[in-house]
Amino acid sequence: MASSSLTSKSILGSTKPASPELRRLSSPAVQISIRTQPKKNLQIQATGSSYGTHFRVSTFGESHGGGVGCIIDGCPPRIPLSESDLQFDLDRRRPGQSRITTPRKETDTCRISSGVSEGMTTGTPIHVFVPNTDQRGLDYSEMSVAYRPSHADATYDMKYGVRSVQGGGRSSARETIGRVAPGALAKKILKQFAGTEILAYVSQVHQVVLPEDLIDHENLTLEQIENNIVRCPNPEYAEKMIAAIDAVRTKGNSVGGVVTCIVRNAPRGLGTPVFDKLEAELAKACMSLPATKGFEFGSGFSGTFLTGLEHNDEFYTDENGRIRTKTNRSGGIQGGISNGEIINMRVAFKPTSTIGRKQNTVTRDKQETEMIARGRHDPCVVPRAVPMVEAMVALVLVDQLMAQYAQCHLFPINPELQEPLRTASPVELEQPQNAAAL
Repeated sequence: MASSSLTSKSILGSTKPASPELRRLSSPAVQISIRTQPKKNLQIQATGSSYGTHFRVSTFGESHGGGVGCIIDGCPPRIPLSESDLQFDLDRRRPGQSRITTPRKETDTCRISSGVSEGMTTGTPIHVFVPNTDQRGLDYSEMSVAYRPSHADATYDMKYGVRSVQGGGRSSARETIGRVAPGALAKKILKQFAGTEILAYVSQVHQVVLPEDLIDHENLTLEQIENNIVRCPNPEYAEKMIAAIDAVRTKGNSVGGVVTCIVRNAPRGLGTPVFDKLEAELAKACMSLPATKGFEFGSGFSGTFLTGLEHNDEFYTDENGRIRTKTNRSGGIQGGISNGEIINMRVAFKPTSTIGRKQNTVTRDKQETEMIARGRHDPCVVPRAVPMVEAMVALVLVDQLMAQYAQCHLFPINPELQEPLRTASPVELEQPQNAAAL
């Protein structure tokens, strides 16, 4: 028998010759062999820039880099798509559109460079790119030394040990171009497949609060929302909101507000119990937007003032034989699953962090100092946040729609309890996005 060859293995996986004592245990008749395992390479998957499971979006780019954009993976094939389908919502999001937004001038013209052939999606990844054309990197020279209060400057340094100074890098709201573009596509899919409509509007600016009973969510239109620069569907309160923004804008200050979003004709059954409840997914998506500070749906926090008898949504059967609820304090979601009623939610946005007023701060080398932030920034983010909220809600719903179809509609449904996901007519399927919007 061949002589023994012994090795011992350390905890960390390295090998070394066996000790003399262990070697003495070996004999020509008895051979002890310790096999070494191949070294495993530990890999850390980069996270934080992608959302979705079936309809997956990854954003890229920085405020003052060459441009921003996204890659959309999992889009169904054979959907009519052109840059104009995406441009409508990008124009609603772009800077410089009115006196109450940042004066930065960008056309935000998008270009699709893959995933579309002869005007139809191919089912392969779609690449969307928007170049930056109006950068002013010198405006951020002070920020390379000192931290802007309540901004992401300090925490990016704490996490990465390095950061992109100009424009805030990835923490800039310019990153949301990579959300609004795929959100427009998601809205198109939802509208064409299920007749689903997503509309958001400004319901509060600072202390100007739009009463809920002034807006009819059943009949609200995009035209009403886009009729003024603040995107409030009530003209009287829109003027009050614009005045509130103007009051702080001229003083180099900022204010926050609330965006309300509704979803009409959402298919029943979207969402999964426990960890992937529909409201949990919506909250995560909306709260990932820059400057967000709160999320509520349905009755929200005000529901805590009611009793169970007051809060419960009683069921009834409508004239078409469908199960409905008399009220909608559940916000269109019960048990984490959509019930077919209007889904409604509210997203709170803080006052813009970067303001033109002197503030106390510290430098990167921990010296206390004062600074006045320069650059071009929104005095209130909510008018431009409207299409951003719509986009994130659309991305959640289209991902959940595809998940529901794959799990619960792959085989024939139970018609006694379930409804088809597809409700749009063939005529609607041929209509281009936003054809009847404005």
